[in-house]
Amino acid sequence: MSGQGSTGNVIAAVCSFFVPGLGQLVQGRIFAALVQFVMASVLWIIWLGWLVHLWSIVDAALYKPRFGD
Repeated sequence: MSGQGSTGNVIAAVCSFFVPGLGQLVQGRIFAALVQFVMASVLWIIWLGWLVHLWSIVDAALYKPRFGD
C-alpha cells in the first residue's frame, strides 16, 4: 500500500512542482487536478497563484489512497 513518502507520491509532488495539479492527475485524481490547475491559473493573475501551487505540491506528497483505491 502506498502512502505518504512513497515513491509515487514523491513523483507526483515533483510533477505538481512544475504544473499545479499534474501530480494529482498522475495519481488518478482528475477532479482535484482540475480544481488545483484552474485555481492556480486564475490566482496567478493576481500574484496569489503560488499559494495554490504550494498546496498542490503538498497535497500530492501527502496523499494516502483509501482502502480499495
